[in-house]
Amino acid sequence: MLGKLKEIEIKYEDISRQLTDPAVISDQERYVALMKELNGISEIVKVYREYVQTAKEIDDIYLMLKENSDDADFKQLLQEELAQLEEKKPALEQQLKILLLPVDPNDTKNVIIEIRGGAGGDEAALFAADLLRMYTMYAEAKKWKTEILDLNEIGIGGIKEVVFSITGQGAYSRFKYESGVHRVQRVPETESQGRIHTSTVTVAVLPEAEEVDVEINMNDVQIDTYRSSGAGGQHVNKTDSAIRLTHIPTGIVVACQDERSQHKNRDKAFKILRSKLYEIAQENQDKEIAENRKSQVGTGDRSERIRTYNFPQGRVTDHRIGLTLYKIEAVMNGDLDELMDALITEDQARKLLSQNEQD
Repeated sequence: MLGKLKEIEIKYEDISRQLTDPAVISDQERYVALMKELNGISEIVKVYREYVQTAKEIDDIYLMLKENSDDADFKQLLQEELAQLEEKKPALEQQLKILLLPVDPNDTKNVIIEIRGGAGGDEAALFAADLLRMYTMYAEAKKWKTEILDLNEIGIGGIKEVVFSITGQGAYSRFKYESGVHRVQRVPETESQGRIHTSTVTVAVLPEAEEVDVEINMNDVQIDTYRSSGAGGQHVNKTDSAIRLTHIPTGIVVACQDERSQHKNRDKAFKILRSKLYEIAQENQDKEIAENRKSQVGTGDRSERIRTYNFPQGRVTDHRIGLTLYKIEAVMNGDLDELMDALITEDQARKLLSQNEQD
């Protein structure tokens, strides 16, 4: 491991030198690529240098203890410092192991999230709206931008389905664990007997694909326009501005009617289609490395029940890691970091275990 870390440090120093070269500075494309590469390894180098310094200080103290064995007071001070350093060193080593784990190339991407009401009728649609609000509030707290790409509402304030994007550095690395079935247990407002109902909502999280990630052959896409539907009132669209894309080779159908402009709906629909095609390509890759999937938290399968929100007991339980939090109101208001951090930590632990078994 130390040999690999030394190589990364040498690479870091080499890139740093290149970034001061006027020829590189004048080549904007190369400069940006090198900066991205430098940023990708800067944290590893920082922790590695701290680890090397800590190891050196430990060696120095052992030498001083040997040379000053007769000075009791000084020896005690050295031993106290040594205890702190020897506690710090394995923590840094563990941090380096995590930093050296293979990085998900999608982690830096923006995300497209689909929320669909499942079993439970109107109550499922109402909870789908609650999840949209929860994710939007979390994104706002992170200073990330949320944009609705397609929305199909029902009259009582619920959502049959919604597709939206979240734009922000590392958005996918946080949201990728949200794919799956979310179950809610609560008493609906329309329930006169006070009985608890169980409903489900399906969430799918896709990394937003760039045009360079997925090339779409326009001959493979059937584009249809139609009149947007809505709940009524002054905002009902009077023109054929809604767009439906059918990707003929895969059979994927994407509809977008949220904007009044046909051009904007078309752009949003292609953004969704591109991400769906990217997801298929990723799934095909995952089949080739199926063993790696077993070391991850959850499978990303949309049919997998991942979490239960129990309102009468005020608890949220993530079934993949057995974590229960009695703070349902805070979670529904976008306080998701404790859940997401626990999932990331568990995922890293499983990958470390898998890597150690391979070694």
